Amino acid sequence: MNRKNSAQKKHRVFLVDDHPIVRHGLTQLIDREPDLTVCGESEVGSTALRAIAAVKPDAVVVDLSLKESSGFSLIKNLAGLDPKLPILVLTVNEESLYAERCLRAGAKGYLMKDEAMENVLMAIRRVIDGKVYLSEKMESKLLRISGRRRDNVIASPLEKLSDRELEIFRLLGQGLGTRQIAKLLNLSVSTVESHRAKIKEKFDLRNSVELLRHAVKWVELERENGSATPNQLRDKTAL
Repeated sequence: MNRKNSAQKKHRVFLVDDHPIVRHGLTQLIDREPDLTVCGESEVGSTALRAIAAVKPDAVVVDLSLKESSGFSLIKNLAGLDPKLPILVLTVNEESLYAERCLRAGAKGYLMKDEAMENVLMAIRRVIDGKVYLSEKMESKLLRISGRRRDNVIASPLEKLSDRELEIFRLLGQGLGTRQIAKLLNLSVSTVESHRAKIKEKFDLRNSVELLRHAVKWVELERENGSATPNQLRDKTAL
């Protein structure tokens, strides 16, 4: 009887990541736990959205970089469907730039992929319990950001980008053109062009060539280092 009750209490986790080996590793890690099990997986945001709506998991673990879609947009869409759904971001993207944005979008936790496996399990359980999970480093940074805003300290250009502008900036750096970005994000071409103009203004760039150069350098830094800070982008583009 006790074994039956224990099995019934397993929390179901859905995985969204564009790397099969990552999904496989997470599945093995999670399915070994007595209170957790993987109930589904996807590498594409649109497919994940439909599957999650159908299987109704207890938590979703999502990467920010997905095939044919944006993990950030998926978070917003999932939060729109169910604001109480526990969403944990597990990614290589720099937490200092993305974590706060993901929490605002509806995620309940943010974890980088270089964390220990036990921290991944802890984070999943934390968000399922209705709590927020962030690294100690990120919690301290959010406190500093809060103090900076009170003191009206000017943020870096990257930090001044809106969520949508940052999303478009990243896609530009990945080699996508305006029409491709518009189709991917379900926006009009004119809307994407408007965002591009605002990004150039915030970076104080003269033209689209400089914008593309900055965006490509940003993506290169993330690929080289697993993450990239605003200061690294400034130093790289100054070369």
